[in-house]
Amino acid sequence: MRHSFVMSPAPSPPWNDVDWNEIWKARQRLHESSKHFDDPSHNWNKRENAERYDFTSRREYDDRVKITIAGLDITKNSRVLDIGAGPGTLAIPLAPLVDEVTAVEPGAGMVSILNERAQKENLANITCIQKRWEDVDISRDLLGNYDVVIASLSLTMEDIRRALQKMNAVSSDFVYLFWFVDMPFWEKMYADLWKPLHGSQYYSGPKTDCLFNVLYQMGIYANVQVLPLQKEYRFKRRGEMIAFFENRFNARTPAQKRIVTDYLASMIRKEGNEVVISGNSTFAKTWWRKQDAKN
Repeated sequence: MRHSFVMSPAPSPPWNDVDWNEIWKARQRLHESSKHFDDPSHNWNKRENAERYDFTSRREYDDRVKITIAGLDITKNSRVLDIGAGPGTLAIPLAPLVDEVTAVEPGAGMVSILNERAQKENLANITCIQKRWEDVDISRDLLGNYDVVIASLSLTMEDIRRALQKMNAVSSDFVYLFWFVDMPFWEKMYADLWKPLHGSQYYSGPKTDCLFNVLYQMGIYANVQVLPLQKEYRFKRRGEMIAFFENRFNARTPAQKRIVTDYLASMIRKEGNEVVISGNSTFAKTWWRKQDAKN
């Protein structure tokens, strides 16, 4: 007696059905839902916040900026696009090394400081576009492609696949992304304080693991280098520091303010005439060459 067998196709592994862009979106939405108030210290339209960020970043990130720029494939003829440029943390030191820099930055305070720094340093090759990357029309707002596209600690877009597609589309050579591997120091503070202060859980945003998988599903097999990231907050007076974090964590009642004060007490140290708190975390440099992308 002959038996016939019909071979069914092997089932796909469940992870093949995962859409990593949807995971990114879900994590980003959860993260945004945690912040159920406007953090005034992160309003980059306000000049005073932009000034503080600029002052801190120039002291704190000096070594990181040098390492970042040294790791870019640039020449004097390079056209560079800096997405989420802030007050010019990368754009200003990059400008003397390349032909031109286009800085995309939505915050009015940040753009104001970037323009002032460029003028002060006689840098005429920086163009600012005051928009979110999501709102940039690459055919109307940008002039051609860029040899190097950079997004440094600015990947807050909900639809990251669309944002990455635009970056890849406007690059003629390299794309460099810098994003968090684990919870950065300031997010660890939120995670510690959110439930005691507000009775709800704090959700961290999507990280480099998710980013890499989105790129992989786009046919972009990126390089990844993991790097240390240190964050410092420096103030002239202890009271100034505590007031800053009371605003950041939306501590309004006397009980909430005591929670913040007690939390910070063990972290504050004195350095010269300043009070300082700091913490370490990890971020990643993720990059690829346009010609190597499969899409």
